[in-house]
Amino acid sequence: MKKGQILDGKVICGSFPNKGVVETEEGELFRTKNVIPGQTVRCRIKKSSKSKAEGMTLEILEKSPLETKENVCEHFGACGGCSYQSVPYEEQLKLKESMELDLFRPVLGEEKLSAVWEGLISSPEEDNYRNKMEFTFGDEVKDGPLSLGMHKRGSFYDIVTVSDCRIMDADMRLVLSATLEFFRERNISYYHRLRHEGYLRHLLVRKAKYTGEILVDLVTSTQIEEAEEKALLEAYTEMLKSQKLEGTLRGLLHTRNDQEADAIKDEGTEILYGEDYFYEKLLNLKFKITPFSFFQTNSLGAEVLYDTARRFILDKELEVTDHKARIMEDSEIDSDFLKEKLVYDLYSGTGTIAQMLASVSKEVLGIELVAEAVEAAKENAGLNGLSNCDFLAGDVYKVLSELEGKPDFIVLDPPREGIQPKAIEKILSYDVDSMIYISCKPTSLARDLEIFLARGYDVTRMCAVDMFPATYHCETICLLKKCK
Repeated sequence: MKKGQILDGKVICGSFPNKGVVETEEGELFRTKNVIPGQTVRCRIKKSSKSKAEGMTLEILEKSPLETKENVCEHFGACGGCSYQSVPYEEQLKLKESMELDLFRPVLGEEKLSAVWEGLISSPEEDNYRNKMEFTFGDEVKDGPLSLGMHKRGSFYDIVTVSDCRIMDADMRLVLSATLEFFRERNISYYHRLRHEGYLRHLLVRKAKYTGEILVDLVTSTQIEEAEEKALLEAYTEMLKSQKLEGTLRGLLHTRNDQEADAIKDEGTEILYGEDYFYEKLLNLKFKITPFSFFQTNSLGAEVLYDTARRFILDKELEVTDHKARIMEDSEIDSDFLKEKLVYDLYSGTGTIAQMLASVSKEVLGIELVAEAVEAAKENAGLNGLSNCDFLAGDVYKVLSELEGKPDFIVLDPPREGIQPKAIEKILSYDVDSMIYISCKPTSLARDLEIFLARGYDVTRMCAVDMFPATYHCETICLLKKCK
């Protein structure tokens, strides 16, 4: 195979992240992204060496036998948000579990993996599960009409309006459509990422699953006259307030961002209406959510994820039927395992896991790099009346190096890149009997597990939770115990 060569072939298997192995008629193999096992595809070879080759998918020539789902989202294919919209959910779960097992088999071995693997648990909701969406203003074709939605698959600049998106709530779809119509009628420009000109940048919408409260944040540049902006935002506020939403509009915000990067940055936020927060419930705990708070994007799935982790920690059996898990009632959480233990929750975010464990632990200490998340965690702990739960801001390794004493149990929930090598060494130095690792990127977990296994730990329980239906992502939970 040569770079630039165009080849047709069949996708014979999938691999994380969102890749497939393609076999040509001549028996040559290469990897490419955004494909489903069973599809016949046309690709251009991007990289080629003696040991491997990578391609770029140009066209799906023939559907996979797995693609039997009816009433597929109309944006699927053009929008880059989903990978498996055309595949029935049961088959999605099989695909994801197969990719997970393929990743961990070389690390643990077939016999060990079969012994500890407890399956893949489904999301409670297949559709409408997201509690947060970040939309971008732009156009779908050069100099076309204003669009508002997600990036087109494989494109940095083109934006697909996703007014019928299946993974978000109906109120989010309504806010998107009403916002787009409002600014189209007034011929307001979007921010061009190449020319760095224009006004409209992003629309952030959050909705609490349990309370139904909605936050909307319009993100713009400052490239507009002050008087014109004031009148425009007043009219936008009244328009949004008049929409017939199923939930309740808790707050409408305006964030200014003049940075060139195509990301939502807060360079000053004003409240146009209501409040700049709402409340959400998770496992009977209350959480205050702001536009920029880190919070799992699938609220019901997060309850399954954290309850599964809690069951692993407290040595409780999973209760799963047809991939669906039953969540424990508070009255069932009767374990004494952590009763006299100090727990470190590392990479604690807004403190969800720490607060979940506080009621059954002597003390919990969360450590998180993002200072704003730590402040939110402290506030949420106060809301929930938890006095044995504290949080520190800073790099995990640096904070641990400054602390005296040692934990009895460790929770690891790192970002996608996993745990830094220096932090792993510090964690290993505590020599705790057991710890739990919750991973949002299985390749990072597989890499880190090799270190823990080499240093005297054993995997005793493991499973995955599908937090993101229609995508290739899922979360993995792993219980590690010190070998005796």
